[in-house]
Amino acid sequence: MINRLQETRIADEALAKKIIGIGMKVHRILGCGFIESVYANALLLELNKAEISYEREKVFPVRYEGTEVGIFHADLVIENRLIVELKAVEALNIAHSVQLVNYLAAAQIDFGLLLNFGGKNLEFKTKTRIYYTKEDPPNLQS
Repeated sequence: MINRLQETRIADEALAKKIIGIGMKVHRILGCGFIESVYANALLLELNKAEISYEREKVFPVRYEGTEVGIFHADLVIENRLIVELKAVEALNIAHSVQLVNYLAAAQIDFGLLLNFGGKNLEFKTKTRIYYTKEDPPNLQS
């Protein structure tokens, strides 16, 4: 029997897979070597074609002990439940993953996706801010 948390997780992973597929199409057509905004614009065109709702550069407050101490701009927020952080670097590193997890915490969104268009192939990683047990569905990629 699937509980509500597992159901949400499955839906989030399905959405992430769609976005990864769209990212692969963009990378296949453009290749590597462009700046991040070029990939972002192409990705937005594909999201519009797929009729997937998103917000670009959505602003979230960062709080410290209840006081706003800054803001951050999420590259993309898909359907108000998936933060997509875009990169055009040689390879993703730990700092990129940490950045996304911090964004998830600040935005109070549970699921995130890193897409890196900078390499020969599209590189992607999913991140969550919730701990899942072994009984929960497996992650796409950690």
